[in-house]
Amino acid sequence: MRTLRLMGIGGALAYRALFNWTTPAMYTGTLLAGPTFQLLFFAYLGRQLQVADDRFFIVGNAVLAASTACVFGGTMAVANERRYGTLGHVLLSPRSRTVVFWGRVLPYAGNGLLIAAFTLLMGVLLLGLRIPAPALPGLALALAAGSLACGFFGLTLGALGLRFRDVWVVSNVSAALLLLLTGVNVPRDGLPDWMITVGHLLPITHAAEAARLLAAGRGLEAAAPALGLELLVGAGYAVLAALLLKVFEAESRRRASLETL
Repeated sequence: MRTLRLMGIGGALAYRALFNWTTPAMYTGTLLAGPTFQLLFFAYLGRQLQVADDRFFIVGNAVLAASTACVFGGTMAVANERRYGTLGHVLLSPRSRTVVFWGRVLPYAGNGLLIAAFTLLMGVLLLGLRIPAPALPGLALALAAGSLACGFFGLTLGALGLRFRDVWVVSNVSAALLLLLTGVNVPRDGLPDWMITVGHLLPITHAAEAARLLAAGRGLEAAAPALGLELLVGAGYAVLAALLLKVFEAESRRRASLETL
């Protein structure tokens, strides 16, 4: 119970303190309007090039929309502590830093789910996508799994903030890789084999696959393997983030410095 309390309350407090999009205008422009215009761009581009139907791009971009808040949010969970000069205080805490930082991912994942749902709603309203009502619970599960995996992926990148002063370059490159390699906007069967392999290891790849199956009315049974893989990817990044945080923290204590690179 104490662990759950630390994750829940600690994560909520850190979210309020470290969240970069605090004003309504910034939140709306960056996290709501941006993904909506990106959705429209790729949907109309797909129509022009006759690459895929609207459902492919609407569902794919809905899943992708969560990545901005989750990947950059997970990175902020560590990097903004350095920015505000409080990272040393966190590392001196007697509580488990793994639990502390895992808890910080949860609010960003919830925010990512909200943004993904909003983007999907825009696809329904603006482009006329029709989703079977029985598919909605499973679709929400797919979006939640993708958001959570993205959050832990961002935390893995944020763990580099214990050794690097600027991790935002890595985060921006990673966001571009998610756009290219996960199949949200570029059909994966047209990519080289090595890109497909890398895509399997990235978050939202399997969430997008599951969401498309559900939106097409295939049912939760058909989407379950992809959902399981997405959760497995998320768990893998959660473990990797915890390992990196422990290793870099130990190295920082050994060197008595957080400013190596």
